[in-house]
Amino acid sequence: MNIILGIDPGSRLTGYGVIKQEGRAFTYLGSGCIKAIAAGDDLGARLDTIFAGVSELIIQFKPTMFAIEQVFMAKNPDSALKLGQARGAAIVAATQGGLTIAEYSARQIKQSVVGTGAADKSQVQHMVKSILKLPGTPQADAADALAVALCHGHSHEYLDKLTGQATKIVRRRLR
Repeated sequence: MNIILGIDPGSRLTGYGVIKQEGRAFTYLGSGCIKAIAAGDDLGARLDTIFAGVSELIIQFKPTMFAIEQVFMAKNPDSALKLGQARGAAIVAATQGGLTIAEYSARQIKQSVVGTGAADKSQVQHMVKSILKLPGTPQADAADALAVALCHGHSHEYLDKLTGQATKIVRRRLR
């Protein structure tokens, strides 16, 4: 069993999603947004809010795995820099919480959850709701974070399967 904390970083709203994975089954544990916007235009205060929020989530949910969306180069380089700083605050919180960091591109996340890397936000929300059997549609940033966690769960399961197969092949050759 794994508890996966997924993060969709943002300098004003950072989405989070927490799921439990048992084999191929996923269970919703929680999701929402860390609202750094309350800190106003002070970037340092917003980064501190993100760091503190992720640290609190780690204490509350005790995840065994941490996954975060990679920075993509947006049209505005200033926005990409702020996004990178928000990611950094979340990553430091996870590292200080003893977690290993897994990173996925937006395309990988959408491909894993929706089946196409070009999916839009509403498609991601719909599939997250369906996969986790949620009664309602999660907020967009929270749905993206849950998608990050699901992507990691799928990737981790696949790697375990490959590792197991590789081990069996090696054992057969040694005999």
